[in-house]
Amino acid sequence: MSLLRIILVILNLVCIAIVLYLLSNYLMSDDNKQSESLTIVKLKPGQLYPPTEGEVWPKPQQQITEQTYFKLSPSVFKFTEKGETCEILKNAIERYATVLRRLHNIVWINLKKTWKHAEPRQVDTNPDFKGTLEELQINLRRPCEDYPHMDMDENYSLNVSAVSSLTSDSIWGILRGMETFAQLFYLCKGYKDVLINSTQIVDFPRYTYRGLLIDTSRHYLSVANILKTLDAMEMNKMNVLHWHIVDDQSFPYQSEKFPKLSEQGAYDSSMIYTKANINKIVKYARDRGIRILPEFDVPGHTKSWGSAYPGILTECYKSGKVVGLGPMDPTKNITYKLIGELFHEVQELFPDKYFHLGGDEVALNCWTSNPEIQKFMDNHKLTNNSELHAYFMTKVLPLLDQKSKPIVWQEVFFNNVTLPSDAIVQVWHPSGPKDMIAILSKRHKVIYSSSWYLDQLHNGGDWVYFYVFDPRRILDSKLYKLEDIVGGEACMWGELVDDTNFIARVWPRASAAAEVLWSALDPQYTISNGSQIASRLEEHVCRMNRRGVRAQPANGPSACVGRNIWLTSSFGSINFESSSFGSSSFETSSFEVQNQFDVTSKEPPPRIPNFKLIAGHI
Repeated sequence: MSLLRIILVILNLVCIAIVLYLLSNYLMSDDNKQSESLTIVKLKPGQLYPPTEGEVWPKPQQQITEQTYFKLSPSVFKFTEKGETCEILKNAIERYATVLRRLHNIVWINLKKTWKHAEPRQVDTNPDFKGTLEELQINLRRPCEDYPHMDMDENYSLNVSAVSSLTSDSIWGILRGMETFAQLFYLCKGYKDVLINSTQIVDFPRYTYRGLLIDTSRHYLSVANILKTLDAMEMNKMNVLHWHIVDDQSFPYQSEKFPKLSEQGAYDSSMIYTKANINKIVKYARDRGIRILPEFDVPGHTKSWGSAYPGILTECYKSGKVVGLGPMDPTKNITYKLIGELFHEVQELFPDKYFHLGGDEVALNCWTSNPEIQKFMDNHKLTNNSELHAYFMTKVLPLLDQKSKPIVWQEVFFNNVTLPSDAIVQVWHPSGPKDMIAILSKRHKVIYSSSWYLDQLHNGGDWVYFYVFDPRRILDSKLYKLEDIVGGEACMWGELVDDTNFIARVWPRASAAAEVLWSALDPQYTISNGSQIASRLEEHVCRMNRRGVRAQPANGPSACVGRNIWLTSSFGSINFESSSFGSSSFETSSFEVQNQFDVTSKEPPPRIPNFKLIAGHI
């Protein structure tokens, strides 16, 4: 190393030493500490939005929560039926007994982990503690309906005390109230008990239609994942599963009358929905107060139909040559014959009184390119393709007969199709408010989806984007009959979701739309209430995960103790003393958990709690 470089290194060291000396003197100076003191921000580790405890999602219309609380003891608590009963109610009691039992399992798991170091449990001396929750009396005032429907009554009242009560005129209201009751429970600090506060609730939905669209054509969704979606919808009080079952890419519906449609149109023979599959899904949904709305989109989005029946599709021309197949051919009688017979078969499987005909995004340029269709238009004095679209839909609508009322995408309305007065129009274009005004002015009911396309991703906890839109608040209530906006629908189109990511992509983002559609007029997200809503959603996401719905994190870094409790238990497999548990033949209204484990004992807990099914208890 040269002498010059050595001198430069020494000078640099000297300069650094001088700077450090001056800086230390500056920071230690009393004068400087007074004039420019350093502000120390103490960052508390943990979640950005700590979860609430026992807050319901969606938020009830009227709720009074008291400081007094009760403890859940599985060996004591029971469900009792005080009014009408039916299979739907018995299945619900069985289902929610399982929910409470598995929530309480987290307490058992925690006791096992901390057993060697735990102090004997002390009696709760808090004056707000009112003892053990004894029962929920369920008073269904009217006989059960067979299936949920557009105008079903979902109102209920709930009173939580030692002997709690749930009352509704409708089985659907009872189901909503039981979900609310289950969500009021929370784990105390240290996970030593499951608690519930004294609460009075009167609740009902603002919108009668609270839907979620699933798309099983772009990617096949397993029956198990559809059932899990229905579980999540029940937790969010959504009541319509809009099943966009077929599209251009695949035809997974297995028709008994036209089996070639799925044989040649499905991705694979393992990726179809049989009659038995659909019956199972419909019944599973019914038991949760959820309608299944089938959609068979015509005349566009139908290329998969052409794998088996190419003759019903239009030949598209370019430079005088056929280059492919486009939308359905509106000029052929065979097109309408196949549609009508298929629709009649589908109507027998789906009991809902509405049927979605689609009608959106028709490739009109294909019709323009086809010389035979142009000749047909001339003969029928149709001046443009929009009129041809209207001609097609006018021929298809009567094929539903009186069994179903139609729902269509907004293009059908704006192409001047004469729709029945009871037809509902679904709005999805970004110009939603303007489009709703036009539809409402013609006295048609509206389903709003424009702001709730779940396939559109944003950064971070993007549920906020879906929370700020309320379709009835967009318009002036003095000018339009806002009750004709019957509800809204979150749409999860299937291009980029399949069984591996569908549930996480939908939840809790769809939960935002669910609360807007259920709760009071002003749940809107603002700076002042945003953190409270976010904390409530944190609890709800953990709750969904604890019940087997793998919802993604809502807001960022977080933790959820017991999120795997629905799948596994540190106690091992749970043995039930009834071969009929969990089956449709289950007869008792609820269960009793018989477990004599003494928390003050110095003996380790048993590996497997000895659960016994006894009518009237969990």
